[in-house]
Amino acid sequence: MFRFDAGLKVFLHREAVDGRKNINGLAALIEQALGRDPLSGAVFVFSNRRRNRVRLLLWERNGFWLLTKRLEQDRFKWPV
Repeated sequence: MFRFDAGLKVFLHREAVDGRKNINGLAALIEQALGRDPLSGAVFVFSNRRRNRVRLLLWERNGFWLLTKRLEQDRFKWPV
């Protein structure tokens, strides 16, 4: 079960990411761009260039969670 616990660490990838990247591509970005371990149990957050989609990647015990949220209107506010 995917849960946001109080001690959960969240890392934001501030640059836009190609929405076609799969789990392996996002995990490679975590290692190369963020210098983090994708198997650490932290949540890693990515967005597309138009900021109308956000993706969360999280490792949990025996596999990855990949969650996607697409906005039909409006955009996510993203730090520069």
